[in-house]
Order: sequence, then structure tokens, then C-alpha cells
Amino acid sequence: QVQLVESGGGLVQAGGSLRLSCAASGRTSSYYRMAWFLRQPGKEREFVAAISWSTGTTYYADSVKGRFTISRDNAQNTMYLQMNSLKPEDTAVYSCAARIAPTAQSVGTTVYNYWGQGTQVTVSS
Repeated sequence: QVQLVESGGGLVQAGGSLRLSCAASGRTSSYYRMAWFLRQPGKEREFVAAISWSTGTTYYADSVKGRFTISRDNAQNTMYLQMNSLKPEDTAVYSCAARIAPTAQSVGTTVYNYWGQGTQVTVSS
């Protein structure tokens, strides 16, 4: 069974930084792609960034390019999201997700089989 646990969220002022972590357990040798999504109140879950577990290839939403960096530590089975230059509109619950089977897709929520519970990020103006 795959378990994903996020940490690192919190309250930060606009322009500040946070680093989110996603600790993965179970079938870690089978991960193909992992990703971060955000959800704001009353809105659909939104893609933020994804990374291919074996190659490290990364994908980003246009809204975070140049500000956020996704990375992974295969030995620690952990994925990270370094968030810099945070804006109030980045305020959301951030969740990590994992997919086991190979795919050419990275953006949609239906791509991913497993989800964490999420961690709140609040950016004050």
C-alpha cells in the first residue's frame, strides 16, 4: 500500500519561501511519476509541478515557473517543493500525488493513483 505524507506548510509573508516535503512509503521502487497539486476553497484541484521518479524530468504549471522547484531524493523516498517569491494567491492546501504505471501525462488529477492528505500554505500580504 502506498502512503504519502506531506509536511512543511505554514504561514509566510508575501515574498517569502517555504519547502514542502512528501514522504512516500510502500512500493517506492514502482513510482513512475509524482506531483504536487493545490486546492483553493471552492475551486478544483490544480496542477503545480511533477517529476519523473527515475529520470528526474520536471514539469511545471506556468503560474509557478521560475518560483517553485520540484525535486526528489530517491534514497529517502521523499519529494520536495521549494517555493520562493510566494504570493498571496499561492495560498492553498498542497497535496502530493503518485502514479505507478508509465504515462506520458503529468498534469491531470486522473493521472495519479495515490494522494496525500495535504498541507496548508498561507501567504499573507
